[in-house]
Amino acid sequence: MHTARERLLGVYRAALAAVHGRTCVRRALTPAPPGGPVRVAAVGKAAAAMAAGAYDALGSRVESTLVITKDGCAEPGPPGPGVRRLEAGHPEPDARSLAAGEALEAFLTAVPPGCRPLLLVSGGASSLVERPVAGVGVVELVRLNRWLLGSGLDIRAMNRVRCAVSMIKGGRLAARVRARPLLALLISDVCGDDAAVIGSGLAAAGACEGPLPAALPDWARAWAAKAPPAPARADAVFRDWEVRVVATLADALEAAALAGRRDGVPVHRHAGFVDGDPVVAGAELARRLRAGPAGLHLWGGEPTPVLPTDPGRGGRCQSLALAAALGLRGTRGIALLAAATDGSDGPGTDAGALVDGGTVARGEAAGRDAQRSLARADAGSFLEGAGDLIRTGPTGTNVMDLFIGWKDPDAPD
Repeated sequence: MHTARERLLGVYRAALAAVHGRTCVRRALTPAPPGGPVRVAAVGKAAAAMAAGAYDALGSRVESTLVITKDGCAEPGPPGPGVRRLEAGHPEPDARSLAAGEALEAFLTAVPPGCRPLLLVSGGASSLVERPVAGVGVVELVRLNRWLLGSGLDIRAMNRVRCAVSMIKGGRLAARVRARPLLALLISDVCGDDAAVIGSGLAAAGACEGPLPAALPDWARAWAAKAPPAPARADAVFRDWEVRVVATLADALEAAALAGRRDGVPVHRHAGFVDGDPVVAGAELARRLRAGPAGLHLWGGEPTPVLPTDPGRGGRCQSLALAAALGLRGTRGIALLAAATDGSDGPGTDAGALVDGGTVARGEAAGRDAQRSLARADAGSFLEGAGDLIRTGPTGTNVMDLFIGWKDPDAPD
């Protein structure tokens, strides 16, 4: 018989497996692979896994491959010669991100006639590759990124800003590569699964549509004014580009639900997208678990914290989990897993946390204060003391965050 913690971790693993980059790219390419030789460019946290999936489906027809990913995520990747691997900065861009942006543009531009470029994009691409506008360098990009990560803006608004200072995002990569036939496969890490927003629009136009956020500082607006106009969605440069989203948060939630049904337990898949302040969201999920029916409860989303000046350890999922733990304090038979699907919640190496009614007591016994930790965006330190952190390492995917709850049949309301 499974414990609540075992069950939740098993469901989480099943969800990750369903949207693994290798699996979803192989599944997308195998039924109708592109004809002729192929050159593969993969960018993002799941780049290595996605490139491996292309090799699974296409084999020796892959002539060469460029993999651009986060530190520590380059293996395992595609086998054989002709594979160039670059690691770059994430969550903050660095000098390697600019070099990677140049390498990506050069790789795609150099694809010869008769050879099909295959572009694979997953979450993290916004930081990993960049060709900024004139006058903007690494120092300026880091300043902008730090402001964005602590701003409370959702990912669509963040990417609206990022593409405004870029020469390759918001559809501009297509304009620089010009009219080359290209197939792009994307793993979505954005609400709505809009290809224009994934990777700040590396593979599609549209991210630069609409006004810049009202809260954007004047210094950032000045940089954005230097960018050339981005192509429209109907621009001729996209005429021979085919863009497909091959893995989404909905796919992960469906796999989680299937895992629960196979285990013979009631499954409650909740509508809506968990966003906004992670502390508020965590308290609400705890309330709904306490008031709801027994069984497995599933939510997906991506909260957007507003960070203090000097944040501590942990990310949005850990803050949500600790807030939920306060709401579950002293209860029995209820647990909540809150974890990023890429294995990295915030700047550290923790994926998230799995909390229950005893989390707060365990953390306090280790000398931690839950409310103080939440206020300082230091939930990770408290959860480490409680023994409730989840560590997966790189997962080969990135479809935002999963929130998986369990309530025993005999748990009190």
